Amino acid sequence: MIGRLRGDLVEVTPPCLLLDVGGVGYEVEVPTPLLDVAAEIGQGVVLWTHLVPREDALQLYGFASRAERALFRELLRVNGVGAKLALGLLSALPAAHLQDCLMRGDAVALTRVPGVGRKTADRLVMELRDRMGALPLAPISAEAPAAIAARGAFEEAYAALLALGYRPNEARDLLQQIDPAIQDSETLLRLALRSAFQ
Repeated sequence: MIGRLRGDLVEVTPPCLLLDVGGVGYEVEVPTPLLDVAAEIGQGVVLWTHLVPREDALQLYGFASRAERALFRELLRVNGVGAKLALGLLSALPAAHLQDCLMRGDAVALTRVPGVGRKTADRLVMELRDRMGALPLAPISAEAPAAIAARGAFEEAYAALLALGYRPNEARDLLQQIDPAIQDSETLLRLALRSAFQ
């Protein structure tokens, strides 16, 4: 099992990073937000990895932290959830927020992720709810209710923009231009789209 890689970034080809590790190039598929914060070409990168053997290939998945990888592995344990869907969940929702949704049983928030229907969301909650507390991610339930509502609305609008085809950095830039006091995801989405077409 390849559990961790440290190497120089050679190429970014969404959804993959190509790392040169001691002269060997490793192609690693990563969550979308990690593509935006990846180092410049030639700079050092450290990824916590998970290897998935398939019939036609060995696929490496990479994460910014051991905790994020642990959540990915928990998602893979759910019946009917493959690596593509698990990576999609971590691309659409920050790991701590995803963990919090699962702990609270918020299946509705999960259905806003492209490719996740109500049955899958319910199965994720049912199978993972009790296991989320053991993961080393920082829980966010202790935040003030207003902060949770504001961040939740931002992330719902962000996921909607990704589903519409916007790149993660474009979606974030559009939303960060909007008054942070707005806590309604539909309003945020409408204002972001209006800004995009101005």
